Amino acid sequence: MSIRFNSRSIFFGLAALSTSLLFGCGNTGPKNEVKAEKVEESAEPAAPKTQELSFKDKEGKVIQLSTLKGKVVFINFWATWCPPCIHELPSIDQLRESLKDHKDIVFLMVDVDGDIEKSAAFMKENKYNLPLYVAQGDIPAEFLGQSIPTTVILDKAGKIVERLEGSRDYGTPEIKKALQDIASGS
Repeated sequence: MSIRFNSRSIFFGLAALSTSLLFGCGNTGPKNEVKAEKVEESAEPAAPKTQELSFKDKEGKVIQLSTLKGKVVFINFWATWCPPCIHELPSIDQLRESLKDHKDIVFLMVDVDGDIEKSAAFMKENKYNLPLYVAQGDIPAEFLGQSIPTTVILDKAGKIVERLEGSRDYGTPEIKKALQDIASGS
C-alpha cells in the first residue's frame, strides 16, 4: 500500500500545490481563524485534540471523529461563495455515489462559514447527495490552513494520510482506488 499510495501522494501533492496556487479561494474568513501550531511527531495515530474534533449536521446531530475510527474519512472543507469549491463538488458527489456501498468509507462536507441552512439549500438546489456538516469548535491547522477547498483523508486509525488544498477532479478511478486501498489496508 505504501509504495502505491506514496506515488499517488506525490502526484496529489504536486497537483494540490499547483492547483491551490491557481484555484484556491484563500482566506477562510474570521469565523474559522486557524492558529498555526507546531505539530509534533508521535507514535500515536492522531493527536487527542484531533479525536475531539466534531461536526454537526442540519438536524443538530453531532459526530465526533473519534467515533469514526475503523473507517476511512474523507473530509472536504468548502464554502458556497468559493468557485473552486463549487467546481469540485460534482466530482465529490460522483465519488461518494460510486462508493455508497463501501461501509468503511465516510464522507463529511464541512461548510467553513458555519451557515448550514445556506449550504443545505445550495446542496438541494444542485441535487448533490453529500452529507453536510459545520465544525463544532476550532478546526486544527493540520486539517485546515488558510485555503479552501481543502480535503483531508483519514485512515482507519484516524491518522491523516492526505491533505489536499485546491480544487481537483475526485471522480477519477485513481482516487476511488486509493480510498478503497486505504479502507482495505492495502
